[in-house]
Amino acid sequence: MNDFYIIFTASLVAINCALMGSFLVMRKMVMIGDAISHAVLPGIFIAYYLSGSTASLPILIGAALSGILATLMIEWFTKKARLQSDAAIGISYTLLFAIGIILISKFGANADLDQQCVLYGEIEYVSLWLQPIIGSFSLPKQSITLLIVCIILIGAVVWGYKGLFITTFDPNFALSTGVAVTFWHYFLMSGVSLTTVVSFESVGAILVIAFLSGPPAIAYLLTEDFKKMLVVACAIGIFCSAAGYYIAKWLDVSVAGAISSVIGLVFIIVFVLTSVVKSKADVISA
Repeated sequence: MNDFYIIFTASLVAINCALMGSFLVMRKMVMIGDAISHAVLPGIFIAYYLSGSTASLPILIGAALSGILATLMIEWFTKKARLQSDAAIGISYTLLFAIGIILISKFGANADLDQQCVLYGEIEYVSLWLQPIIGSFSLPKQSITLLIVCIILIGAVVWGYKGLFITTFDPNFALSTGVAVTFWHYFLMSGVSLTTVVSFESVGAILVIAFLSGPPAIAYLLTEDFKKMLVVACAIGIFCSAAGYYIAKWLDVSVAGAISSVIGLVFIIVFVLTSVVKSKADVISA
């Protein structure tokens, strides 16, 4: 069952990140997930410092507020300071991440907080926090939270698909037809913040970034239909979760590192194969 719990938890993260990451990839904003996942550190510490507890609720609230702050900073730097989005993202997340490190170093010498956990997660130990569901069937508390978020995100994407789609692929046309582009932007950013905040505790910031960018990018190479891309990205994320876990178990290495490596390897394989097929098609058509 321990294998199931780990793969199930990683798969839920993969699905959540694939849904949000597909929109981010098409908007060329995928690194905003990196920014948010690093920027949550000061929020985590402040929540711990004020509450005196590492309970999930205050930590999640602090992380969420910090993630929202990062999103607002990026938007402000982009529009008001007229910075390129990549520069705004780099400045925002490094600033907030550095502030978090300083706060922990200065005021959290005896705090029960592990900075490495934020980066690498603790997915290997999810089975230590089981919660009964029905009868003798139990799930890790992280998995329950991720499952709830997964249902919320699927509902949000289904409900807001039209607005998200048009503002992703043609924001100028959407603006000219009266679509609330700003609303849908923050709607998506709220989903990204929620996804990264609830995921980093289980899998860490590094794997969250890999899930946000890898499976959607692979799916983009395989299909030109965006609805299919969402489904394919989720399926690829689940496959990489299972394959990465068993490779990590076989080699006795980090699960998050193994899954991230599998995602990168799958991308390279798909990229090479699709390039070869496209080259052959171009030769035949010529």
